[in-house]
Amino acid sequence: MMEFRLLGDIEAYTDGQPIDIGYLQRRCILAMLLTEPNRVVPVERIVGRVWEDRRLPKNPRGAVQYNITMLRKVLAQQVSIAWQDRGYRLAVRPEAVDLHQFDQLVDRARTADDDDRAAALFEQALGLWRGQPFAGVDLLWFNEVRVTATRRRDAAWLDLIDVQLRRGRHAELLAELSVRVERDPLDERLAAQYLVALYRSGRPGDALAHYQRLRQRLAEELGADPGPSLQRVHQQILTTDPALAVPARVSAAARVPVPRQLPAPPRQFVGRPGELARLTAVLGEPGEPNAAMPVTVICGAPGIGKTWLALHWAHQHLDRFPDGQLHVDLHGFGPGGHLVTPATALRAFLDALGVEPEAVPPDLGAQIGLYRSLLAGKRMLVMLDNVRATAQVAPLLPGSPTCAVLVTSRHRLAGLTTAHGARSLQLDPLTDTEARELLTRGIDRARVTAEPGAVAELLARCAGLPLAISIVVARAGRYPRFPLAAFAEELRDLNGRLDALATGDGQINLRALLSWSYHALSLSAAAAFGLLGLAPGKDISLSAAASLLALPIAQARLVLRELEDGHLVEQHLPSRYRMHDLIRLYAIDRAGHDHPESSRGQALRRLVDFYVRTAFAGDRLPQPLYLPIKLTEPATACRPHPPRDQRPGSPRPGS
Repeated sequence: MMEFRLLGDIEAYTDGQPIDIGYLQRRCILAMLLTEPNRVVPVERIVGRVWEDRRLPKNPRGAVQYNITMLRKVLAQQVSIAWQDRGYRLAVRPEAVDLHQFDQLVDRARTADDDDRAAALFEQALGLWRGQPFAGVDLLWFNEVRVTATRRRDAAWLDLIDVQLRRGRHAELLAELSVRVERDPLDERLAAQYLVALYRSGRPGDALAHYQRLRQRLAEELGADPGPSLQRVHQQILTTDPALAVPARVSAAARVPVPRQLPAPPRQFVGRPGELARLTAVLGEPGEPNAAMPVTVICGAPGIGKTWLALHWAHQHLDRFPDGQLHVDLHGFGPGGHLVTPATALRAFLDALGVEPEAVPPDLGAQIGLYRSLLAGKRMLVMLDNVRATAQVAPLLPGSPTCAVLVTSRHRLAGLTTAHGARSLQLDPLTDTEARELLTRGIDRARVTAEPGAVAELLARCAGLPLAISIVVARAGRYPRFPLAAFAEELRDLNGRLDALATGDGQINLRALLSWSYHALSLSAAAAFGLLGLAPGKDISLSAAASLLALPIAQARLVLRELEDGHLVEQHLPSRYRMHDLIRLYAIDRAGHDHPESSRGQALRRLVDFYVRTAFAGDRLPQPLYLPIKLTEPATACRPHPPRDQRPGSPRPGS
């Protein structure tokens, strides 16, 4: 059985017997491959990290190849080092490498259900260290990895001290803590642990004196006061707070409540049976140990009901996630454009998972590692609502296939699909039956029955958009004596329809919701959005849109793709685009603000010229011998789309 040791000298053992790896460069190459087990390490990276700016061999790739060949021999074929994708991949169980075994043990310790088990795991992990990682190697990359690993070791040691203090081992810790605080006098978490150990050992005076020395030193060297956690311990000592006494032996599971962060389920949710079934198929059951973690992105236009669907499904399947549910609104689209950063969301999740503030590592990467460690093996649902971009989501993804992630966004978040295998679920407007059910659930059934014509008109004006229907329901509830025909009349006016679909609450206002998507667009896409709303007809082709926008086809396609990604237009057929009726109204409104009348007129003239010239070319195709009709010059930037047989270089019919 092979074992590799990097937490000290770089060593390899088989069945407990050491193996002679060879000289420094060969040991460094092995160490590099072991730090990234089961992953391809490109040859160029190996050369850069092992030789750096030192004198390179005449054939660096050949030197790496030779050393790999020798490593294969000395390792006696017990591990595989394969050439793959211009690099080398060492196949090994991570637990066979002490560096990774340490991380695994620490992760298990931090999620252990009782302190005795946690202490044993922490001590086992720290016992793997035999000195500085990669001892004797003075190379930049190895030094950086050494620093990172050492920080993880120090954090694990502090975690162990917290556990031991909870176990009442303060007297045993005093000597070591005294040495540590002399070595690292400004570490406030360490100082707080030392104060607690002194106090519990019957030395409150020494604890208070140490606090005053530290406070003075912080002021002189850093110009700062002790942090809140250390101040709280100091105050507890001054008041002999009973909470500072040796705690009763309780399990970690009893101390930390199971997080149940989901908002309430939507009362008026209707329909969507196919979408619910798809969510259940992807997210419903925990994955196998080696499976990929299930991630689903619910995307669609503003007001289409993404969050409603996510919450309805989640509350229907709470039993599948007994270890809890985490939720955060990342404010990807909202007033002010104040996005919630991954770091902020992560700290909130760590708080919900019971991590004490002083136990949160300062480095974001370490926080992500702690978060994923806490969720490892747990059956938990993580709901990330109102996401703007993939970068908001990636740091918040658990690493365990037993967890499930549900994301809602107006954007497609293609990066999540590419990098993390997320499934995409795009929502369409409600069917006529579903829309009617949503309306009748919120309005007295007698009113609905009494005015079938008004109900049909209301549903037609809302065009299957759940938010619009809900706003109508809210307004009808506010004025229970008004006939429904009065609300239908408000929506009949195209210019005032968006204003009628408002409740007075800025968060429940269709125009406001659409504006947040609009303001997230690039300048070119925002300019195109309004002009596309002016185009007559139910849809528009890519070629026609290019003339309308005065853009080359390739650039028009990119602009339309951005609008499509934000679900402001839909490509319902290849190269044909359409807008939801209510989104079109907002686009027309934006056109009036963003484009002077002359620009709007020129855009429509280009579109008309496109249609006329394209139609004329098509009409001439079957009858090329007729006397040609002369057309005036097309508007500038109009690009007609002649039928394929009429394009330059194609033979004319009959020729």
